[in-house]
Amino acid sequence: MESESFPEALADTLAGVQRLIRRRLRRGTSAPRLRGAEVELLRLVVVRPGIRVSEAAKELYLAGNSVSTLVNQLMRDGYLTRETDPTDRRAVRLLPTPAADERLRDWRRRRAALVRGQLARLDETDRAALEAALPALRTLAANLHEEAEET
Repeated sequence: MESESFPEALADTLAGVQRLIRRRLRRGTSAPRLRGAEVELLRLVVVRPGIRVSEAAKELYLAGNSVSTLVNQLMRDGYLTRETDPTDRRAVRLLPTPAADERLRDWRRRRAALVRGQLARLDETDRAALEAALPALRTLAANLHEEAEET
């Protein structure tokens, strides 16, 4: 039986790890700082080039005008371009620039190195426990994603 504090401790720990990873990665770059939502949008556009603003908003669970604001900032920074959707002239498709591809490649490389280094500091039992928890964490993420889709 799980303790009542487990859900809160899990959520706090996951958020804390993510926050600390972001902070450590910020130190290693001279590029302008990107906010979390900007990074999420940029990652989505790199994975799904040509995505519409409305689709990105739905995928990220953000308001359309919020995504438009993020798009404008990322365009100013040279990471995104917009093009008119040829199937619907009223819609806009988002495309990453080479600078966006490079920035995300660098970010992934540095993140992997950071986490790899921290995992190496753990003993074998802790590393095995974290690896064993990955399927459950993926299921938790999928459930949260599905539930958000329903609302």
